[in-house]
Amino acid sequence: MTIKIGVIGTGAIGREHIKRITNTLSGGKIVAVTDVNQAVANQVSEELVPDAVIYPDDKELIAAENVEAVLVASWGPAHEQSVLAAIEAGKYVFCEKPLATTAEGCKRIVEAEMRQGKRLVQVGFMRRYDSGYVQLKEAIDSNFIGEPLMIQCAHRNPEVPDSYTTDMAITDTLIHEIDALHWLVDDDYKSVQVVFPKKSKHASEHLQDPQIIMLETNSGITINAEVFVNCKYGYDIQCEVIGEEGIARLPEVSSIVTRKNAKLGTNILMDWKQRFIDAYDKELQAFMDSIKLTGEPAGPTAWDGYIAAVTADACVKAQQSGQRETIALGKKPDFYQNNVTSKV
Repeated sequence: MTIKIGVIGTGAIGREHIKRITNTLSGGKIVAVTDVNQAVANQVSEELVPDAVIYPDDKELIAAENVEAVLVASWGPAHEQSVLAAIEAGKYVFCEKPLATTAEGCKRIVEAEMRQGKRLVQVGFMRRYDSGYVQLKEAIDSNFIGEPLMIQCAHRNPEVPDSYTTDMAITDTLIHEIDALHWLVDDDYKSVQVVFPKKSKHASEHLQDPQIIMLETNSGITINAEVFVNCKYGYDIQCEVIGEEGIARLPEVSSIVTRKNAKLGTNILMDWKQRFIDAYDKELQAFMDSIKLTGEPAGPTAWDGYIAAVTADACVKAQQSGQRETIALGKKPDFYQNNVTSKV
């Protein structure tokens, strides 16, 4: 069985997904593409999937009879309308983050999916498929380190463009930690506070960088998350879980160790796409495999997208207020109770 996929958004991430589905993964075929920039859609189709039909907009692509699943990789504010249209058409949808740009938008998607009576949506939180995070999850779930008490983590970029703003440290950067850490400990967030250390000279005038985001879960786990997007030295993702009986730490990215000029060294990545390239492959393969096996995607759910949006809103509010802010999620619907991201 080959799943016929239509891609909405053929920019950087959309193009990469088209390449991996066409050249690397199995079980899927790109049969349709669209982009607000028609010239880009034409170019990507010609270079990568010349047999794909080019549609003028997302509505026509979703309505196409030969499109069985939709991959949403467009501009974030456009995600909600495309996902809702796909759900209404009864088609599977893989949506890059954000699921929607507001918590209310995510909630509308959750409600639309529940009305359909089956899971159709998977959100592109790829860290759940990274081998290091999977090992961390296994150590926690097996009680190898006892009950988690604290988490220390960091998300560092060498630099960001001048268009990057203080709130984007939450909505574009920390959003991955928000999902991954919630998944690791399976515990909802209760509150958040944000503090700004001494500002880096490399940060734009309008940007507070670095930032420390202090989250607390319902069970009392405290999380200190550093976001430093002008660290200069590389792209560096760190995570350490401190438990009652031990500590589990995210492994470093595999690299050769060199001895030269009286120095012992190893390389650090500069490009985020290289850090999680395997996870991107695995999440899309899992999306297609689970649909074929069970008739539903098994990865991060629309409810997970809602959790991330509500938490991000509270984090941005905490940035602005300087106070500890409450995170109120409400009860998880029974519809999503049994979902567990597939082991990879």
